[in-house]
Amino acid sequence: MKVLIVNKFLKPKGGSETYIIKIGDCLKQKGHQVQYFGMDEPGRTLGNRINQYTASLDFHTTGYRRLLYPLKIIYSREARVKLMRVLEDFKPDAVHINNFNYQLTPSILYGIRDFEKKTGKRTTVLYTAHDYQLICPNHMLNSPGDGQNCEQCVGGRFFGCIRKRCIHQSLVKSILGAAEGAIYRRLKVYRCIDRIVCPSYFLEDKLNQVELFRNKTITLHNFADRMEAGPARKKDYVLYFGRYSREKGIGTLLKACRELPDIPFVFAGDGPLADSVTGIPNIKNVGFVKGDSLAQLIQEARFSIYPSEYYENCPFSVIESQLLKTPVLGARIGGIPELIQEGVNGSLFASGNLEELKEKIRHLWDSPGLCASWAENCGDIRYDTLEMYCDKLLKLYETKQ
Repeated sequence: MKVLIVNKFLKPKGGSETYIIKIGDCLKQKGHQVQYFGMDEPGRTLGNRINQYTASLDFHTTGYRRLLYPLKIIYSREARVKLMRVLEDFKPDAVHINNFNYQLTPSILYGIRDFEKKTGKRTTVLYTAHDYQLICPNHMLNSPGDGQNCEQCVGGRFFGCIRKRCIHQSLVKSILGAAEGAIYRRLKVYRCIDRIVCPSYFLEDKLNQVELFRNKTITLHNFADRMEAGPARKKDYVLYFGRYSREKGIGTLLKACRELPDIPFVFAGDGPLADSVTGIPNIKNVGFVKGDSLAQLIQEARFSIYPSEYYENCPFSVIESQLLKTPVLGARIGGIPELIQEGVNGSLFASGNLEELKEKIRHLWDSPGLCASWAENCGDIRYDTLEMYCDKLLKLYETKQ
């Protein structure tokens, strides 16, 4: 099978890029042909045979080129034309779309339609929803100004995005984001997508509130890399690892740490609130850690905390902790509760509720035997391996609406 993977960034950068790299490598190992389409920029590691890509766009730069960005954010003729060239050359059986807004724009869907009309070849179009971009211009269902979760745009009412300046707190960017959402929703261009892969039932439910997406969605929780918990002994600390930012619930967690001074915490990560993490006596801030060092931190923790205060999708941090036999105390929000069986391999608390968070931390800290039991139960959790996940994708690639 021939699969064209589309993503605006074609180099290691974030979760979406890690996903497309691993998916592509696995499909190749299974004997399928894979090419990529997206932006051409320094450090690009993925590509297509005829080297057709869009020019790099950085909306944070200055200069005369920014004058053209408003038009390019909404519609990219370059992306439509160059994708058409790649399709004509590669003739894929399936196009697997990932993050595309702003740099590639939904115009790529017109490019796929152009290809089908010209060649008569029907191509399956699959989209993996890494976030809420189809129903929310800032992709988070959260208003950055007041920090509140918000669903005003889900039903197609995009004025709230402008009023709250939801995109980078910029009026101009928010107007453009709202315009893109409104225009493509009205034109129903997303009907060109055959199937939408949702990493959580929560996200699937939100998408299904829009008639255009109903009967197209399917939930596949994120695949898990093989991680084996060795004989490492648990140590006396509670772990938070991830981004130090407001929406991740860091502010509430820091308050809990201050009010539980006898409990040692280890924080591993970085972000805009990094300065707030330092200076609290019972917190050891080790900064950004990855690889084996991070795995060891996770594996040796009594339990980990995932205190998010926005609609998480399917956080890898929860999965990684469980695979390393460390139970998770997670916020009851978004897709997090789907991953934790309360009272069996972890626990949940009301997102943003300081008192319940403190109560749960204290209870677990004072119950090492319970934590040890939950840690063993984590070994019974089964997530799809990369190979299993790709096998499911291959079946979806064969399904045309």
